[in-house]
Amino acid sequence: MSTIVNKINDPAQFGRVAVVMGGSSAEREVSLDSGRNVLAALRARGIDAHAIDGIPALLDALRAGHFARVFNILHGQHGGGEDGVLQGALESLNVPYTGSGVLGSALSMDKTRSKRVWQSLGLSTPTFVALPRGSDVHAAAQRVGFPLIVKPACEGSSVGVTRVFAEKDLDAAVALAAKYPGDLLMETLIEGDELTVAILGREVLPSIHIVPKAAFYDYNAKYVAEDTQYICPGLEGVAEEELRALSLAAFDALGCAGWGRVDVMRDRNGRNWLLEVNTAPGMTSHSLVPKAAAVAGIDYQELCWRVLETSFREGA
Repeated sequence: MSTIVNKINDPAQFGRVAVVMGGSSAEREVSLDSGRNVLAALRARGIDAHAIDGIPALLDALRAGHFARVFNILHGQHGGGEDGVLQGALESLNVPYTGSGVLGSALSMDKTRSKRVWQSLGLSTPTFVALPRGSDVHAAAQRVGFPLIVKPACEGSSVGVTRVFAEKDLDAAVALAAKYPGDLLMETLIEGDELTVAILGREVLPSIHIVPKAAFYDYNAKYVAEDTQYICPGLEGVAEEELRALSLAAFDALGCAGWGRVDVMRDRNGRNWLLEVNTAPGMTSHSLVPKAAAVAGIDYQELCWRVLETSFREGA
């Protein structure tokens, strides 16, 4: 069960809260779904919370003095609020907000740079090659080896991701990933179990073993399908402890704070491989952080309250 003690007991202490959602990234619809749920949960707990769609509208409202703090449930980059740009604007306005700061957000959104940080610290992550636009992808594939994954370096929600088992399928995978802004990333496909670990404050919640009915936990399995299985905790005993410790180390290595979710693959030999950190995870009916929180004894409304508490920085 959770050991967290609430810092804030009176909803009035939060002041007027902007729940920023939607935005202009590829993950807009997921963010709107997450945002509606968060807004309802905060209001149910007596918090004066209001929906704001996107960064420009939020900044206008903040400059006009309409809000005391921000619950950021935007997803993705380029107007998605998860890449450090929004965080920098909020810092400049001295407005408190949930989740990671500029560095943690920017590093986590860029999967290539995340992996370089982890490599430098000896944290295991699949072999990878960064693919700037115009790179020789076939030469890169020879270095990485099949099977492999091709994906945009700076997107989430499995957007633009393809598992590639043979060279004949490589060009189509690259074409799909290239539809999204920024560079691409190619990495070894780790075959095994997909796990995810949520972090709330400094508490690491129980892991989740994700078992999609299809071969791959793609966008459909995440947000549409009703037949994906979620086993929580995903591991037991020492294996679970090791996975949680690795996830917190990965989170800290990128300078993340507040809350987030670390995605990991566990291979057939029981070795864990870090994939990415999500600094504003989904909060939809299918989302993983609420599932892990529930197993830890934290219901959805309480989870949203505790995430909002992370806007009160240590020492602030």
